[in-house]
Amino acid sequence: MSGWFEVSQASNAQYRFVLKAGNGEIILTSEYYKAKASALNGIASVQKNSQEDGRYDRLTSKNDKPYFNLKAANHQVIGTSQLYTTEQSREKGIESVKTNGSSSTIKDLTVSA
Repeated sequence: MSGWFEVSQASNAQYRFVLKAGNGEIILTSEYYKAKASALNGIASVQKNSQEDGRYDRLTSKNDKPYFNLKAANHQVIGTSQLYTTEQSREKGIESVKTNGSSSTIKDLTVSA
C-alpha cells in the first residue's frame, strides 16, 4: 500500500498535514497554517519537491538525534521528520518520503463547515 496525506485542524483552529507511509507511520509533518488552502498548497509542494535529494536538509537536534527538513525551491521548510536514533534511520525516512511524497491521496480529517 502506498502512502497518503492527512489534513487536520488543531484545537487552535489552525491546519496542518502529515505524510504517512503505507504502514500508517507519520514520516513528515508540516507547520501549522491559518488556512486550509495553505495546508493543501503545502501538500502540493511536497508532491513537487519530495523527489529531489537536494531539497532535504539533514540535521541533528540539540540532543544529538538525526532528523530532516524538506524544503521548497525558495528554501522554505515544507515539512519536518521525526527524530531518529541513527543517521541510517534518517536516510530510510528520506527514502520513504521520496517514495510516498508524490501520492495524490489526501484524507481530509477536518470538519467541513
